[in-house]
Amino acid sequence: MPAYSDVKGEVVLLTTGGTIASRHDAAADAFVAAIGADDMAALVQGVPPGVTLRAEAFCNVNSFRMDLPTAFGLAQRIAAVLAEPSVLGVVVTHGTDTMEESAFLVGLTVPADKPVVFTGAQRNAEEADTDGPRNLTEAVQLAASPLARDIGTVILFDGVFHAARDVRKTHTSRPGTFNSADHGKLGLVDEGAVRLYRRPADLCLLPAQRVEPAVALIKMAMGMDDSFMRWAMANGTRGFVLEAFGLGNCPPAFVQATQDAVAKGIPVLITSRCGEGRVKPVYGNGGGVDLAKAGAIFAGDLTGQKARILLSVLLGDVGPLDSVAARAAFAEAVARVAD
Repeated sequence: MPAYSDVKGEVVLLTTGGTIASRHDAAADAFVAAIGADDMAALVQGVPPGVTLRAEAFCNVNSFRMDLPTAFGLAQRIAAVLAEPSVLGVVVTHGTDTMEESAFLVGLTVPADKPVVFTGAQRNAEEADTDGPRNLTEAVQLAASPLARDIGTVILFDGVFHAARDVRKTHTSRPGTFNSADHGKLGLVDEGAVRLYRRPADLCLLPAQRVEPAVALIKMAMGMDDSFMRWAMANGTRGFVLEAFGLGNCPPAFVQATQDAVAKGIPVLITSRCGEGRVKPVYGNGGGVDLAKAGAIFAGDLTGQKARILLSVLLGDVGPLDSVAARAAFAEAVARVAD
């Protein structure tokens, strides 16, 4: 196993806020992101020998306030930092509400053989048993480890790290909230030692100059109609993700709505509201087979929120999908990430 003594360089800590940075605000009678970058760096309980830690504040918000342009700006800043020769890797502190989306966006758009480790906390900084300092320390240890080369962007919580493509938040408050369902964890940090059990499949990098925020995610429920989808179509929405039933089925009204959207050059991606498994067109009578015939693109085992990130990145660099060739190329790009 490569030793830390073989490593010299910097780990850069980029802070964005979140629960790890939250303290009680008496005026608001609520917890808000307040701790700055230098104070965050001071929580690290041991930097590996030969490694220095540099802290930089990107923003300071709870992650339910994070939006796509801000997350894309974070990805661009990470890319610039990783390009510095002295930098071994980047650690990002971020709220857990949207962490998996920001991490996936970075994984899709930032080309680097150096690790990007997202971490944070489920317990705020004022709780006696806050998980933030341990998570942060282990994230720095992972980012500095030679074993972390070429693992891409990951999320580390509770000693375990997961690939950004696969990971999802599964519990509102438990420290070990993140898991990777069918794919499994990449490894763990055990008393400062990195244990790498597998390497993630290569994530197709997508060139991106901007992202398209006007992408709607619609979750299916029994008896829903297409009224919101049609309203959104008429009011500037450029793409849809339908979080469908089971293998990828929707109430029948969505078949015609999908066909109408695709005819206008608005792509429609299909994911599942189930926690695990892939989508594929199997059922007729308004099900997945009819959605596919209407022009919907099935997005493998991506969650709805990650399919929305993928669609936002792809739409940022293309015009309307108003030809058969353009739609085919778009579907191929989705397949490279989702399959």
